Formats: sequence, structure tokens, C-alpha cells
Amino acid sequence: MSQEPTTYSLFLFLFLSHGVSSHTVPNSRQDLHPLLQKMAEEIIDGSYLNALLDLIQFQSSHVWMDDLSHRVLAYLNSRNVAFTISSLQAAVENHLEQRLHQPQKLLEDLRKTDAQQFRTAMKCLLEDKKDRLDLKDIIIDLGEIQERALQSPGVNRSLLLITLERCFQVMNSLECVEILGKVLRGSSGSFLQPDITERLPRDLREDAFKNLSAVFKDLYDKTSAHSQRALYSWMSGILQTSSNATDDSVSWVTAENLWILGRYMVHLSFEEIMKISPTEIGLFISYDNATKQLDTVYDITPELAQAFLERISSSNFNMRNTSTIHRLGLLVCFYDDLELLDATVAQVLLHQMIKCSHLRGFQAGVQKLKAELLDIATENQTLNETLGSLSDAVVGLTYSQLESLSPEAVHGAISTLNQVSGWAKSQVTILSAKYLAHEKMVEAGDTASGIVEIQGAFFKEVSLFDLRRQPGFNSTVLKDKELGRSQALFLYELLLKTTRRPEELLSAGQLVKGVTCSHIDAMSTDFFLAHFQDFQNNFALLSPYQVNCLAWKYWEVSRLSMPPFLLAALPFLRSASLGKIRSPSVSRNPWQDNSIADEYTVDIMGNLLCHLPAAIIDRGISPRAWATALHGLRDCPDLNAEQKAAVRLKLLGQYGLPQHWTVETTKDLGPFLVLFSGDELSSIATKFPEILLQAASKMARTLPPEEFLWAVFESVRNSSDKIPSSDPMPGCHGVAAPSSDDIFKLAEANACWALEDLRCMEEDTFIRTVELLGAVQGFSRPQLMTLKEKAIQVWDMPSYWREHHIASLGRIALTLNESELEQLNLSSIDTVAFLTQQIEWSPRQAESILQGFLDDSGYNIQDLKSFHLVGLGATLCAINITEIPLIKISEFRVVVARIGTLLCSTHVLAEFKRKAEVVFGDPTEWTSSVLQELGTIAAGLTKAELRMLDKDLMPYFQPSAIKCLPDEIFKELSAEQIASLGPENAAAVTHTQRRRLSPLQLQSLQQALDGAKTHSWQDAPASAGPTRTSSSRSPAGAPLSWGLWLGCPLLVLMAKLLW
Repeated sequence: MSQEPTTYSLFLFLFLSHGVSSHTVPNSRQDLHPLLQKMAEEIIDGSYLNALLDLIQFQSSHVWMDDLSHRVLAYLNSRNVAFTISSLQAAVENHLEQRLHQPQKLLEDLRKTDAQQFRTAMKCLLEDKKDRLDLKDIIIDLGEIQERALQSPGVNRSLLLITLERCFQVMNSLECVEILGKVLRGSSGSFLQPDITERLPRDLREDAFKNLSAVFKDLYDKTSAHSQRALYSWMSGILQTSSNATDDSVSWVTAENLWILGRYMVHLSFEEIMKISPTEIGLFISYDNATKQLDTVYDITPELAQAFLERISSSNFNMRNTSTIHRLGLLVCFYDDLELLDATVAQVLLHQMIKCSHLRGFQAGVQKLKAELLDIATENQTLNETLGSLSDAVVGLTYSQLESLSPEAVHGAISTLNQVSGWAKSQVTILSAKYLAHEKMVEAGDTASGIVEIQGAFFKEVSLFDLRRQPGFNSTVLKDKELGRSQALFLYELLLKTTRRPEELLSAGQLVKGVTCSHIDAMSTDFFLAHFQDFQNNFALLSPYQVNCLAWKYWEVSRLSMPPFLLAALPFLRSASLGKIRSPSVSRNPWQDNSIADEYTVDIMGNLLCHLPAAIIDRGISPRAWATALHGLRDCPDLNAEQKAAVRLKLLGQYGLPQHWTVETTKDLGPFLVLFSGDELSSIATKFPEILLQAASKMARTLPPEEFLWAVFESVRNSSDKIPSSDPMPGCHGVAAPSSDDIFKLAEANACWALEDLRCMEEDTFIRTVELLGAVQGFSRPQLMTLKEKAIQVWDMPSYWREHHIASLGRIALTLNESELEQLNLSSIDTVAFLTQQIEWSPRQAESILQGFLDDSGYNIQDLKSFHLVGLGATLCAINITEIPLIKISEFRVVVARIGTLLCSTHVLAEFKRKAEVVFGDPTEWTSSVLQELGTIAAGLTKAELRMLDKDLMPYFQPSAIKCLPDEIFKELSAEQIASLGPENAAAVTHTQRRRLSPLQLQSLQQALDGAKTHSWQDAPASAGPTRTSSSRSPAGAPLSWGLWLGCPLLVLMAKLLW
């Protein structure tokens, strides 16, 4: 059986320990195999990696005999090298620690290997089978070494470089390509910088070239636009050289070359595409895999797509044949041969255009084409007849068209309609009503009896009260269910008491949400490390508090191998490590003392890049490291203002003003365009408007800077047809009102429309785009008022509005005054629910909506069902507190979690808290799952009740509840309770709450913000010192942690600083 995972040093000193340093063998030099003599010489020279490679080579063709370790040790003694096991171990450990901290040294070592040693190293990487070296009592797992090596970014980078430098000179090119594939597929994509592509061999055998091209096709989305262009140049250069084209009139782009290029075909120039012979393009389209390839050309432009369509048409393919249309892939998104197109072909095209949502940009043109095809597809046929064959173009149907559908048509097409995404809420409302008119709903009966069978996201709506009554749960039935955090907390605790295999709970889907710090604390070191991957696989499901607990546990049990993403969860350690990266601003020449000198340092830092001080970003990243650092900074979601300013200055210094940028530069810097001024962006808006729009579309649900929005707005307006209406509204003569295309492209930049523009919008445009306009976060109140007046103009007074009208308004509805709200028909809770999706209602508006529902529906407070309470949403905050006791407990307990999302007044929350006591008992009995379920209701606790809560429950308050606690009550928390809040809850503490705290409480709050230790294991002796220091070695024979070879070097350096 294998020992614990072993490093090279463990292997070397353990196999030597079969003998003793005083043991001698006569004629040791003559008796020892030459390869083992060479290995011993490597040990003497301190070249321990080379020694391992010699040993692997020896073992591949010889049987290891029991006395060989004695002979090796005797050989060392014969050379007057007085190695003891301990001293050899220390030397080896030190050597390999250096290679861990500086993978560049590994690169140097590999450069110094002889040809045989290099081949051995590469073979170890190449082999898929899990080879082991069996040295009698010692087993070395080479498969483990390979796996771990490919997980280390720095080691990976060194392997990539050495493979490009040496492999193709000493090994079979197919083997070298396979090694490159392994290394690159495990990388972030930042490895493939343009300078790396310059080192690619240009004289590969055909099969090796095709295999390497396939690797680059797989990595297309991971690489920058500059690198994509460089890789295309490498591929096309080789293809052109090997083609039989004798002059410029004959294209080198053959059918096979198109297949080899794959997604890189979008980098062909318009002229090169137009020169492709009809025979070759026809042969390409005939390939079975042509459709699959064309389905992935997400970044093709309309101009190039039209060129490909023209060449395909020239090859005698019938462009209206169903088979041909099926082969076009994403080229179908730019189909333009609509003249005399019949309805059947239009329906086929619409079906194929479902995939067009994957295009990077140009969606407005796609929507316009779908609308034209929709008109053709429904020509001379009723909508009822064609509904099921219109694909996702049905989302373009207007309200009147949907209203005209028969219930039978909707029922017959429901399977198709269910597969379509992008429905507006108002459209769903109409279609649901049509469907329900045909199908009667089946009453469910007892809700608790079938809870286990509820699937997916619907399970999240099951109340904690019902869960606590339901038997029959196990890890298997929970795997495919979406869990709320309170559900997961309850279920994990429940199942942990009954399971014999606790590891199954960690891999049971979203159940990991329920793991508490005490659970993590109770895990043994072996169990924690063995199953840490389950936490890592579900990292997105974990709360910041859970991540903080995991980080402390990892720090305790294996700090030297701690992943950087966990280090970032410990702010005080993060600050210490970043503090060690000194800004060289005081240097006479900053680049003489770089804080981040090369790409290897960037590899080590991981997501700590997002926490770099602005001064280091500005002056502490060397030119060599910058390209890799920039690749990482693209993914930082929350850079502060100083960091953004530093990045902007750095980009201007490297690339110059945006007016000089190339298309590749603009694509690569897309996430950073928001950092530039309107004047700087104007040239981008002119040269590359679609890239600007793509950048804007990726900022959905955020509010970009105003100057960025204006740049987007001007770009769209300058490219649109500003044709005033031929029949303008009064006062709109000469005004180029917004078009549907403009509004669709602009997204959040619609906030830049002038009031006059919105007032002059055509009625049909408003009907088609009202839901998009209602979702714009940046509209001012005057703009929203103008849009409300437009709604009244189009739909008449609010008393005539139907449910789908109200559903489509979004934020526009916020401008309805109390009188207008009273006119609405609010008899349906579904209508009310559309209004309460907005949370910015004034108290008087909320009261009007609540009272309107009660009046129009005829319900009293005591009549309200659970779904009524959910639908009323924030308007429940307007309820008279004397009426809250009238809500039935049986209904309230089902929707506690929903009510716990409301930001009501303290008095209302206190009354809801009293109802919660009826459901969950006295607050002294509340558990973590109850606190999570209650949400803001927990902010209704009294001073005395809050003080009595155990400190270990503090992290399970929701942040919204912390914000809702009155200042005079929050200050009653003990320093110990505040220290236990956890980083997320501590960050939720308001300025006014903070002002009421004592110095000791403020110190505790800072500890919570920093993720400081508050758990029982955090005071363990291990926290005071390192697991092992460089001056305190392990005893001979003790296993070495894999962390020394493949852990986080930054932690090692930082640990030395802190210890």
C-alpha cells in the first residue's frame, strides 16, 4: 500500500535510509550501476531533481534490489561525503522549498538536464497511467506527482516554457504537443500571451500541427484578443506555406484548412473569404462537423458572415433548402435573402435562430431579422396555427397578438413555449391565463406529505416549519434540490445525527450551505483535507462567514499549502502579505525594485491581485508581469476608486489614448472601458461601437458611470437612422424619437434620453419596449413621470389597465400617485405582486396598494393566505401593527422567510417577532436555522432578548437584520457578541450604529471585519507558530507534506514574516 503522498525529498531520504551512513560495501564504485553512480553524483552536487530523474530512468529498466540503497550510501561515503539521514533530508527539503517559492529555478534545473533526464521528466508528464516506483518498502506515486505538478500555476508555467524550448528538439513532436495540451488546458489562459506564440515551432509534422491547432481551438475563449490574433497568424502562416497556391488569385483557404482553423476562421479577412473557391466552400459545408464548427463562431461580425453566406451561395447550395439552413450554424443570424421567402422556410430559419443568443453583440440586428421572419412565417396563416413553429421569435409577439391567441393554441404549443427564454413578465401573465383557461389546476392537498418529491428551485419555497414536520430526507434525495440557507442549516444538522458517512453530506448538492463553523471545527485534519475539494467545488454556494471559517481551519491544519482564495478571506493575513509587497515609490528608479517582478509572482498571488494597493498597481508591477496581472484584474468585481484610477493610468501608459487602440486592444480592455472619460471613449464609440455595446451589455444590473453611459448613448444615436416621424405628435415636429432598436441596444444607457425624446416616442415603440424601459435603474423621477404619462396616453387611464399592463411597467409604476393607485384593479394578488417587486414605494403609496387589494378583493387581514402575504411584499410594512395579530399563524409560519426579507419599521418587525415566537418558541431557544429563516424579523428582538443570545448565533443573523436593528438596541450587544458577527454581518453595521459603540465594542467590530478568530480551535497552540520552520526540521523518516512542493509560496513567505 502507498504511504502518505510523498515528495521527491521524502523519496530520496527514505530509500537511502535502508542503510546507515557507516555501512560500507567493498568496491562500491565498481559494484554500483553507472546510472546510480550518476544519481549519487547529482546528490553530491545538490542536483536533487536530476537525481530523481536518473532513478526513475534506472527503475524503468531494472529491478530494485534490497541492497541497492546500501550501495548508494556506501558510494557517497567513498566520495568522502558524510551524509547523515537528517542532514540529507534538510538539504533536500531546502532545495525543493526554493523550487516551490521560485518556479523559475525549476525552469533553470530543467534547462540543465541532459537529454535523457529531460525525456524522463517529459514522459512523467505525458503518461496517463498512474505509474508507481516500487522500492520494496517505499512506493513512490508518480501519478500523484504529475497531478499535483499540473495544479501549480508557477510549475505549470515553467513546464510550458521548457516544453517550447527543448521538447521539439529531443522528443517526438506528437508527444510534445500532447504535453503542451496538458499544461495549457490546466492554465487560466493568461499563459498564452503573444510573446509565447512567437516561440511556437513552425516546422511541425502535419499530424502534430493539427493536434496543436485543436488545443488552441479548445482554449479560444480563455485567450485574449491579441493572443487569438497571434495564434491565427501562426496557424495561417503554416497553412499558407504548405498550400499549393502559386499566386494571389488562388486561395490557400481550402475546406480542410477551414476545418483546421475552427473558430479562428473569424480572423480571415473579407478579401480572403471572397477568394475561397466555390468548390472548397461547398466541400466544407458538406462536412458533417461543419455545423458544429459554425455553431461556435460567436465573435463573427456581420460583414464576415455575409461574405461566408455569399461564398456558400456561389457553390450551388440552395440557400432556401432546409438541409442547407441547418448547416449554417451562427451564419443564419445574418441571413438576408428574404425576398419572396415562403412561410415554411421562414419557420425553419426562426427555429435555427434560437442559437443566435450566443453571438457576442449584434443582437439588435438579430431581433430585427426575427421580427421580419415572424411576419413572413405568419403570413396567410393565423397565429393560432403557427404558434408552435415560431421558435423563440414568439417573444417578439405584441400584447394584442398574444391576447388574440386561443387557449387551445397555447395549450397545444406549451412544450415549445416552455423551452423559450427571454419572456417578459407581462407576456407570461397573458400566456399563463390562456393556458389555465384550458387546464384546471389540480389541488395539492396536504403540503407536507409530498415535500420530498418537490424538485429544483421550487423546493426553496418550502417553509422551515413544514421541513421540520417532514420525515424521509437523506443526502440522495437532496442532491437536485435548491436549498435556502435556513433549510440547509436545519437539514445538515438533522442528517449529521443519523448518517454513518458524513462525507456524503458535503457532496449532496446545496446541503453544503448548512455547514456551520462548529461542524468545520469538529472535522479531523485528515477528514478536512480529504474532503476539502467538496467545499471548493461548491465555493459559490458558501457564505462569506463559511469561507472565513474554512480559511481559519485550513490555516490551522495545513497553512503551508493554503490556497490563495482562502487567504483572501482572512483580511489581516491578506494585509500582512500585501504589506510585504513593498511599493517602490521611494526608489530613484522604480523599476529597479519591482514589488511584482514577473508573471510567476502574479501566479502566486491568485485573487489577491484584487486587493493590491493602488500604489503597487501604479508603480509596483513590472512590464514583464503586467500582461498576466491585467488578465487577473479583469475578473476583480469590486476594485475601489483608487485602484481603478491606478489601472486607468497604467493602461494609458501602456496603450496610449483610446483613439490609438486597435480592435484587439479594445476587446481585451473591454471590462476597463468604464474607467475612461467621455472624451476618451468617443473615439472607441466611433471606431468600435459594437465592442462598446458588448462591454455595456455585460454590466447588466449595475449602474455604470454617467460618462460611460453617455458614450454608449452617443454611439447608438450616431449610428441610428434619425428620421423624424411622418405623423408626429403635437409638439414633436423635427424630433427624432427613440426607436425600438435604439432602446434595445442602449440598455442602462436609456437613462440618457431627454424628456422630449421620451414624450415623443411612438406608441408602437412604447408597447414593444415598455418592459425594457421599466427595468432601467438610472431613470430620474421626471423621466419616469414622462413614461407614466406615455402609458396613460397609450393605454388610457389606470382604471382601464389590465394585469399585463401593470406587470410591464417596472419602475415606471413608482410614479403612480395614491389617486392613480386607487384606480387600479388590484383584486388579484398576482397584480399586486408585480407592483411589490419594486421596493422604493413611499409609506403612503404602500398603504394605498395594501388597502386597494383588501378593498378590491373583499378580504380582511384574517382571511389572508400565505400566498397573499408573499404577494403583498413590502406593502405589508404599511400594515397597522394592531392588525398583525389577526394574521393566521398557520399562514404566517409558511412564509416567515419571505416576510423576513422586508425592511419594515422597528415597530412592525417587533410585532412580527412576537408571531415568530408562537412558531419557533422563546428567542432563547432559537437556533442558527431559525435566525436565518427570520431574516429582518430578528431585528424585532428586545435589548434583553438580544443580550441573551449565544455569541455563536451571531453570524446567522442576516446582514439585512443587522442593518434594521435600532442603534440603541445594537449598542447593547456585548463585545464578545460583536466580535462573533463574522465579516459579512460586521460590514452591514451602519454608520449611526457604529457611532453608539464603545472603544472596546469598536475593537471587536474590527476583529469581526478582519475575520479574526472567534472559534474554540482558534486559540489552539498551533496558531501561535508554524507547522514547521526552516530551522526546525522534521525528524528522520517523518513524512513531508505535499504542501511544501505544491502549496502557496506566498503563505510560506508570509508565515516567516508573521512568526
